[in-house]
Amino acid sequence: MGYGFFASIARMKYITRWVLMRNSRTESLSEHSLEVAMIAHALCTIGNVRFSRKLNAEKAALVGLYHDAAEIITGDMPTPVKYHSRSLKMAYREVEKEAEDRLLSRLPEDLRPVYEDIFRPGDGEGERYLRRLVKAADKLSAYIKCLEEEKSGNSEFRTARESIRRQLQELREELPETGIFMDEFLDSYGSTLDELSR
Repeated sequence: MGYGFFASIARMKYITRWVLMRNSRTESLSEHSLEVAMIAHALCTIGNVRFSRKLNAEKAALVGLYHDAAEIITGDMPTPVKYHSRSLKMAYREVEKEAEDRLLSRLPEDLRPVYEDIFRPGDGEGERYLRRLVKAADKLSAYIKCLEEEKSGNSEFRTARESIRRQLQELREELPETGIFMDEFLDSYGSTLDELSR
């Protein structure tokens, strides 16, 4: 039997997010990861164009694409559980790392370092900033899901939306790319196809 890394990654489509909440439309880990990758790329592009940063937007997209890959093994741990206490957060981080190690072990030795660098980007200043933008993209994707659910008449996501919006507002100063994305792109989410076509 060959290496199982990509077959494992392909299983993202079977992982359902927001499992503790009533959803008007379920969201798979695949959908979420694609959206995070696109937004992370956009945030880095905004940083490069508007703030003359030298961020690797393509790498940010890849980091975003694989950012929750451990959930193929662990499933989606709901945020209130994951961050309930410091000890639970640390324990979950360890579980996540072990799950990532298991996934990476499903690659040939010569390819593994490339994917390790995507799963765990370096610690240089640019890499740290890139990781923070990917986390911001993750929050933006969650916020967009909340907006879509509320637009469909599901009030189940109201509290999550308010909480995530506060977190995003706090990020505006330290990650101005996030604020620009919110100001220039968020309003169009939830628009109809006709409205987007104008």
